Amino acid sequence: MHATRCVIPLIKSPKDYQVYRISPNDTNRLAIIFDTANANTSLTCCVEIFDVGGHTPPNRHQWAVEMFFVLKGEGVAICDGKKVAIKTGDSLLVPPTGTHLIKNTGTSRLYTLTIMVPNEDFSELIRSGTRMELDAEDMAVLGRVDALMPC
Repeated sequence: MHATRCVIPLIKSPKDYQVYRISPNDTNRLAIIFDTANANTSLTCCVEIFDVGGHTPPNRHQWAVEMFFVLKGEGVAICDGKKVAIKTGDSLLVPPTGTHLIKNTGTSRLYTLTIMVPNEDFSELIRSGTRMELDAEDMAVLGRVDALMPC
Protein backbone atom coordinates (compact mmCIF):
# COMPACT_ATOMS: atom_id res chain seq x y z
CA MET A 1 0.00 0.00 0.00
CA HIS A 2 1.33 3.42 -0.94
CA ALA A 3 1.44 6.13 1.67
CA THR A 4 -0.51 9.22 0.72
CA ARG A 5 0.54 12.70 1.58
CA CYS A 6 -1.98 15.22 2.83
CA VAL A 7 -1.34 18.70 1.52
CA ILE A 8 -2.93 21.57 3.39
CA PRO A 9 -4.60 23.77 0.78
CA LEU A 10 -3.76 27.45 0.53
CA ILE A 11 -6.79 29.55 1.34
CA LYS A 12 -7.05 33.29 0.72
CA SER A 13 -9.79 35.86 0.98
CA PRO A 14 -9.91 39.13 -0.99
CA LYS A 15 -8.23 41.04 1.86
CA ASP A 16 -5.15 38.88 1.20
CA TYR A 17 -4.98 39.65 -2.53
CA GLN A 18 -2.11 41.81 -3.78
CA VAL A 19 -3.39 44.34 -6.30
CA TYR A 20 -1.34 46.06 -9.01
CA ARG A 21 -1.75 48.36 -11.99
CA ILE A 22 0.97 47.26 -14.44
CA SER A 23 1.50 50.65 -16.14
CA PRO A 24 0.44 54.09 -14.87
CA ASN A 25 -1.98 54.69 -17.77
CA ASP A 26 -3.58 51.22 -17.64
CA THR A 27 -7.35 51.11 -17.15
CA ASN A 28 -7.34 47.72 -15.45
CA ARG A 29 -5.96 46.33 -12.19
CA LEU A 30 -5.00 42.78 -11.32
CA ALA A 31 -5.57 41.30 -7.87
CA ILE A 32 -3.24 38.31 -7.54
CA ILE A 33 -4.81 35.34 -5.81
CA PHE A 34 -2.17 32.66 -6.49
CA ASP A 35 1.05 32.83 -8.47
CA THR A 36 4.62 31.55 -8.55
CA ALA A 37 5.58 33.80 -5.62
CA ASN A 38 2.92 32.61 -3.17
CA ALA A 39 1.85 29.16 -4.36
CA ASN A 40 5.06 27.56 -5.69
CA THR A 41 3.46 26.61 -9.01
CA SER A 42 3.63 27.84 -12.61
CA LEU A 43 0.14 29.28 -12.51
CA THR A 44 -1.14 32.82 -12.27
CA CYS A 45 -4.66 33.28 -10.95
CA CYS A 46 -6.05 36.75 -10.38
CA VAL A 47 -9.16 38.88 -10.44
CA GLU A 48 -8.85 41.41 -13.23
CA ILE A 49 -10.79 44.63 -12.70
CA PHE A 50 -11.52 46.87 -15.68
CA ASP A 51 -12.72 50.44 -15.20
CA VAL A 52 -15.59 51.62 -17.40
CA GLY A 53 -14.08 51.79 -20.90
CA GLY A 54 -10.97 50.00 -19.60
CA HIS A 55 -9.06 47.38 -21.53
CA THR A 56 -5.88 45.38 -21.68
CA PRO A 57 -3.28 46.28 -24.25
CA PRO A 58 -3.15 43.78 -27.12
CA ASN A 59 -0.89 40.95 -25.93
CA ARG A 60 0.12 37.39 -26.68
CA HIS A 61 1.78 34.50 -24.91
CA GLN A 62 4.26 32.11 -26.46
CA TRP A 63 3.29 28.96 -24.52
CA ALA A 64 0.61 29.89 -22.02
CA VAL A 65 -3.12 29.32 -22.21
CA GLU A 66 -5.16 32.12 -20.63
CA MET A 67 -8.72 31.70 -19.38
CA PHE A 68 -11.11 34.48 -18.41
CA PHE A 69 -14.32 33.82 -16.46
CA VAL A 70 -16.56 36.89 -16.29
CA LEU A 71 -17.60 37.42 -12.68
CA LYS A 72 -19.54 40.64 -13.35
CA GLY A 73 -20.05 43.07 -16.17
CA GLU A 74 -19.87 43.00 -19.92
CA GLY A 75 -17.31 43.61 -22.57
CA VAL A 76 -15.74 42.37 -25.75
CA ALA A 77 -12.89 39.97 -26.31
CA ILE A 78 -10.82 40.26 -29.46
CA CYS A 79 -8.43 37.48 -30.47
CA ASP A 80 -6.55 37.54 -33.78
CA GLY A 81 -9.11 39.98 -35.16
CA LYS A 82 -12.17 37.96 -34.11
CA LYS A 83 -14.51 39.89 -31.80
CA VAL A 84 -17.02 38.37 -29.38
CA ALA A 85 -19.26 39.92 -26.73
CA ILE A 86 -18.76 38.62 -23.18
CA LYS A 87 -20.92 39.03 -20.07
CA THR A 88 -21.37 37.69 -16.53
CA GLY A 89 -21.02 33.91 -16.49
CA ASP A 90 -19.15 33.61 -19.80
CA SER A 91 -15.79 31.85 -20.11
CA LEU A 92 -13.14 32.61 -22.70
CA LEU A 93 -10.08 30.49 -23.46
CA VAL A 94 -7.20 32.11 -25.37
CA PRO A 95 -4.70 29.68 -26.91
CA PRO A 96 -0.94 30.27 -27.01
CA THR A 97 0.21 32.82 -29.62
CA GLY A 98 -3.26 34.37 -29.99
CA THR A 99 -3.00 38.17 -29.93
CA HIS A 100 -5.86 39.26 -27.71
CA LEU A 101 -7.41 42.00 -25.62
CA ILE A 102 -10.40 42.39 -23.32
CA LYS A 103 -12.39 45.64 -23.19
CA ASN A 104 -15.10 46.77 -20.79
CA THR A 105 -18.06 48.00 -22.86
CA GLY A 106 -20.51 48.19 -19.95
CA THR A 107 -21.64 51.01 -17.68
CA SER A 108 -19.94 49.57 -14.59
CA ARG A 109 -16.67 47.81 -13.84
CA LEU A 110 -15.91 44.49 -15.53
CA TYR A 111 -14.50 41.73 -13.31
CA THR A 112 -12.89 38.55 -14.62
CA LEU A 113 -11.24 35.62 -12.92
CA THR A 114 -8.10 35.34 -15.06
CA ILE A 115 -5.96 32.20 -15.03
CA MET A 116 -2.76 31.69 -17.02
CA VAL A 117 -0.86 28.39 -17.25
CA PRO A 118 2.11 28.24 -17.34
CA ASN A 119 2.94 31.54 -15.71
CA GLU A 120 5.27 32.71 -18.54
CA ASP A 121 6.46 35.68 -16.38
CA PHE A 122 2.89 37.04 -16.10
CA SER A 123 2.94 37.38 -12.30
CA GLU A 124 6.37 39.02 -12.43
CA LEU A 125 4.98 41.56 -14.92
CA ILE A 126 1.98 42.23 -12.67
CA ARG A 127 4.17 42.61 -9.57
CA SER A 128 6.45 45.08 -11.41
CA GLY A 129 3.54 47.54 -11.48
CA THR A 130 2.19 50.02 -8.94
CA ARG A 131 0.62 48.60 -5.78
CA MET A 132 -3.11 49.36 -5.45
CA GLU A 133 -5.95 48.39 -3.11
CA LEU A 134 -9.37 46.84 -3.57
CA ASP A 135 -12.13 49.33 -2.77
CA ALA A 136 -15.64 48.79 -1.34
CA GLU A 137 -17.14 48.14 -4.79
CA ASP A 138 -14.51 45.48 -5.50
CA MET A 139 -15.07 43.79 -2.14
CA ALA A 140 -18.84 43.78 -2.67
CA VAL A 141 -18.42 42.08 -6.06
CA LEU A 142 -16.03 39.54 -4.56
CA GLY A 143 -18.66 38.79 -1.93
CA ARG A 144 -16.62 39.86 1.04
CA VAL A 145 -17.93 43.19 2.29
CA ASP A 146 -16.95 41.97 5.78
CA ALA A 147 -13.28 41.81 4.72
CA LEU A 148 -13.13 45.63 4.85
CA MET A 149 -14.24 45.77 8.46
CA PRO A 150 -11.67 45.59 11.26
CA CYS A 151 -11.70 42.47 13.41
